[in-house]
Amino acid sequence: MEKKRNLYLSNTPVDEARQMFLSEVQKTMAPRYECIPVTNSLNRITKEAVYAKYNAPNYNAAAMDGAAVIAKETLGASEVHPLCLPKGHYENINTGNILPPSCDAVIMAEDIVELADGQIQITAPAVPWQHVRQIGENIVCGEMILPGHHTIRSIDIGMLLEAGIEKIDVVQKPRAAILPTGSEIVEPGGELKPGEIIDSNSRMFENMVEADGGIPHRYAITADDPELIRRSILNAVDSHDLVLINAGTSKGTKDFTADVLREIGTVLIHGVAVKPGKPVILAMVHDKPVIGLPGYSVSAYIGFIHFVAHLLEYLGSRTSVQLEKVTAVVSRRLISSLRYEEYVRVKVGLVNDRVVATPLARGAGVAMSLVRSDGFLIIPQSCEGIEAGEEVTVQLYRPLSELRNTAVIIGSHDLILDVMNDMMATGYQNLYLSSTHVGSMGGLMSLKRGEAHIAPTHLLDEATGTYNIPTLKSMFREPMALVKGVERIQGLMVPRRNPLHIETLADIVGKKYINRQRGAGTRVLLDYKLKELGISTDDIDGYDREANTHMAVAVAVQSGNADVGMGVLSAANAMGLDFIEVGVEEYDFAIPKKHMELPVIKAFLEILRSDAFHRKLDEMGGYGYSKSGTVIEIDEAV
Repeated sequence: MEKKRNLYLSNTPVDEARQMFLSEVQKTMAPRYECIPVTNSLNRITKEAVYAKYNAPNYNAAAMDGAAVIAKETLGASEVHPLCLPKGHYENINTGNILPPSCDAVIMAEDIVELADGQIQITAPAVPWQHVRQIGENIVCGEMILPGHHTIRSIDIGMLLEAGIEKIDVVQKPRAAILPTGSEIVEPGGELKPGEIIDSNSRMFENMVEADGGIPHRYAITADDPELIRRSILNAVDSHDLVLINAGTSKGTKDFTADVLREIGTVLIHGVAVKPGKPVILAMVHDKPVIGLPGYSVSAYIGFIHFVAHLLEYLGSRTSVQLEKVTAVVSRRLISSLRYEEYVRVKVGLVNDRVVATPLARGAGVAMSLVRSDGFLIIPQSCEGIEAGEEVTVQLYRPLSELRNTAVIIGSHDLILDVMNDMMATGYQNLYLSSTHVGSMGGLMSLKRGEAHIAPTHLLDEATGTYNIPTLKSMFREPMALVKGVERIQGLMVPRRNPLHIETLADIVGKKYINRQRGAGTRVLLDYKLKELGISTDDIDGYDREANTHMAVAVAVQSGNADVGMGVLSAANAMGLDFIEVGVEEYDFAIPKKHMELPVIKAFLEILRSDAFHRKLDEMGGYGYSKSGTVIEIDEAV
């Protein structure tokens, strides 16, 4: 028997209806997780941060075809005075081969002249570690490969496998039941009779659910009969996370969906303030969400994107991503060859209403730059390069809306930035951190040019013995804030059991040292300490050999590519190295005061001050946080 016409339509604002619905769903449902093979994880969402088990490469490898040599034996070679190397003083080597233990450089085959007696002739000296892919160049054991709540891409799978990760915890895909209803609805195919309508909406929903990360299950068409609709809904609710009912949501004489849902559950909303698409039903049945969508295709589509898409995002821990192209200013000069069209991986951020693209590592072997990048800029084959400040087109991996809520961090490296990135991703919806490591001074220069929101810094002023404040006072004319970060222990990282018995900074003389890049606070500290000891940098073997992160220094020591390097205790702990403390320094964050009220900066400060972050620091070791999150206004600092 037909029921009376349903006239209980309301006109609730869309945002209000969506928030009310999601709040109700969150009371009884949350994302669930499962462990799956990495090889099956494309487009899945990580449950938590994933860390590398192996170094990649795990041996020193030739990056070119040619000859492996001892760099110091090639000194003096020139065009005017070619140098001949006899057999036994070089080894022929191909790209990817293991570098002989006695060698520390590769000379390209095209730069070698083979002589009849087995000697080779070279016309330029080799520098240590040229054309060599060192252990950990791409991935360092213990470093974060992916943060939590990250959508796994093809390149991520390759890097996970290379890092030794075979299985991974991911968010379960929400299962969505799709129930087409209506006695006039028919399946496609055959001759269409007057009064019949081909069911196209449910097929549209199938694909929209899949595109939004869910698993769709379309049921057969249910006729306009309250009991049949009731049984279909209850059957679908038992085996799915959410149910979509198409049609029967308005106020016609055969629109039974709302009344049936009131009998078996709770109708939260019936009717929203949107045109087309008003007759939407939002309900809960057996603690599961049920959405009734109108029969008109456009109305159904609008209802889906307003309500179902957001529900799928919540249950699947997803954020919708659409590729966009954007005009950006490149932050530093790029030189390119006329022989190639070059794809440069970049980090992208919106600073002072200007999109800034910061290039990442361009080496062919550094595939992790794909994981870390936000998009590509393309240098055409006919172009020799791009000048700093020039406008470029960037194809984004992330939607532009995310960039508006991203804090761009450029400066000194520390492992805590990965931790904060993970905590931001998992704890703050639609707020993001994007960090690039160029050293303290490089970060402050980027901040001064308006290319970043935050510059991590730990620069010691030799005249006063004070960290960071004197440098900021001398460099900036605009109002600045120095946010206190962590006190961290700097020292010498050496192999386990300290085989060379290095006990003080003076003991690095005569050892193979690996340094940080120019402008890095760690290098400034080293120079300050060497000056105190009266040791010349010329006496340090490897002073000019540079690494961009503490973990890169640690893996060079751990792998035997260096005897010793300076870095933070947390990096030494991560790589299982021994550590000789040199001193405690202040690792802080310089932020222009005009950025301090941005939501993402406020979230950044909340993380710095949080107990959860402090507990993580305790686990890592080597950090103090008594002042973390304290804000010093530079114009008031003494």
